[in-house]
Amino acid sequence: MIPGILGKKIGMTQVFRPDGQAVPVTLLKAGPCMVVQRKTPTADGYDAVQLGLVEFVKPQRVRKPMAGHLKKAGVESAKFLREFQLGPGDDDFKPGDKVLVDQFKPTDKVDVIGISKGRGYAGLVKRHHFRGGAGSHGSMFHRAPGSIGASSFPSRVLPGMRMSGHMGHARVTVRNLEIIEVDTEENMLVVKGAVPGPNGGYVVVRRSKR
Repeated sequence: MIPGILGKKIGMTQVFRPDGQAVPVTLLKAGPCMVVQRKTPTADGYDAVQLGLVEFVKPQRVRKPMAGHLKKAGVESAKFLREFQLGPGDDDFKPGDKVLVDQFKPTDKVDVIGISKGRGYAGLVKRHHFRGGAGSHGSMFHRAPGSIGASSFPSRVLPGMRMSGHMGHARVTVRNLEIIEVDTEENMLVVKGAVPGPNGGYVVVRRSKR
């Protein structure tokens, strides 16, 4: 049993259960993937498998060290590579093995990891959901941050203070999403709920750890 698979987010839609309930779902093109490298405790200090998402990449866009790394495993082209740690009960893999979406089945629970949409520079209300001040009656405090620290002590802004800045474009993990449907012909996973990132963004689908 593989601990996860790589893929791309296609978009959101909805499906209907037999009782008529509408369920929001996200379509993920998961795989096909190939094992690029096998990490072992004796050679690398930990037990893991490196997967590569098989997709067309122009040869001139692959750096020579990466091209040699892929050629050693017999993988033609892959731009998106990630590692999955192996545990007790996981299958043993060797470079060149295929990993397909048929490893999953409906009702399985998965965690989906992706890069959230970048929103650029944002203020406190949008970025951290601050309430803000009154909007009328002579108020001069609307969307300002308020106090960011004491003056006499410690006379500095403490690390981690929530302030305005770059919003989004961060690694986000959504846990315990239910798999609604598996399409082995189209390498498609239909998962319940939303998945981080834009349409076409790369995602990591791993079996839930909780």
